[in-house]
Amino acid sequence: MHTRITKAVFPVAGLGTRFLPATKASPKEMLPVVDKPLIQYAVEEAAAAGMTEMIFITGRSKRAIEDHFDKAYELEAELAAKDKQLLLEAVQSIKPRNVECFYIRQAEPLGLGHAVLCAEKLVRDEPFAVLLADDFIDGSPPVLRQMADLYSHYRCSVLGVETIEPENSRSYGVVDGRHWDDRLIKLDGIVEKPLPEAAPSNLGVVGRYILTARIFDHIRALQPGAGGEYQLTDAIQSLLAEEQVLAYEYEGQRFDCGSKLGYLKATVEMALRHPELAEAFAEYLAQRNLTHLPAKTGPALVRIDRLAEVA
Repeated sequence: MHTRITKAVFPVAGLGTRFLPATKASPKEMLPVVDKPLIQYAVEEAAAAGMTEMIFITGRSKRAIEDHFDKAYELEAELAAKDKQLLLEAVQSIKPRNVECFYIRQAEPLGLGHAVLCAEKLVRDEPFAVLLADDFIDGSPPVLRQMADLYSHYRCSVLGVETIEPENSRSYGVVDGRHWDDRLIKLDGIVEKPLPEAAPSNLGVVGRYILTARIFDHIRALQPGAGGEYQLTDAIQSLLAEEQVLAYEYEGQRFDCGSKLGYLKATVEMALRHPELAEAFAEYLAQRNLTHLPAKTGPALVRIDRLAEVA
């Protein structure tokens, strides 16, 4: 049995409709958090967990991702000629030297399960990770490193989970099981997007998975659901009949960068840590308060003079 995970799968074929028009011609995974795109953060997390083969499941209009991880001869030559060494190093370090990138086109958007199945010929019979780049998770050590260590110990699939508000259950796969070890739940079942009153727990799966290769057989056996999609959650539920699966309450903070609010929160958080920006940006935020809101604030904001009236 393989004890080390070297392959990471990145499903990046989605249309990113929640960020239109920004994503009309550019992948949502290329949206920058300060000065690095979301997909680069995800690849860095996988590399920090010891993975060296990055498998991107792409779609039309996703060439920018390939270009980002490719060598840019003209740009590098220009930076070298102008002695912009720090920028040159930043560009050259986008893809670590020991990392290889592979790209597979998903012809139709048939769900996360189908996207994962597209990677089967490259993954073969090995365990592998799946990362959803729009789940930006800040952890120390990186969350995928935490999960890879668990796989090395328990030799079974591991799902990253976090506590969710009951009313948000319709946005998650929700796990059912019993606490087994520190932060670990031994799964009895998993339900895709249940109604709050039907959710088996308040633990929702986020975009970090470590899966055994047996998952491919279970994805192929699925019947397509709504919209003809093949749900990874359903395949995991089927896998439970023959293998142990663990859920792990990871240590870290997640930003849902598939939503505009989550994306803005991640940007603020990372800007406050940026070596060039942190001090000036923190000062700007400290100076800004409700008195600076524009006159037309929209339905979600209330001007400070109105707050005074209410008080």
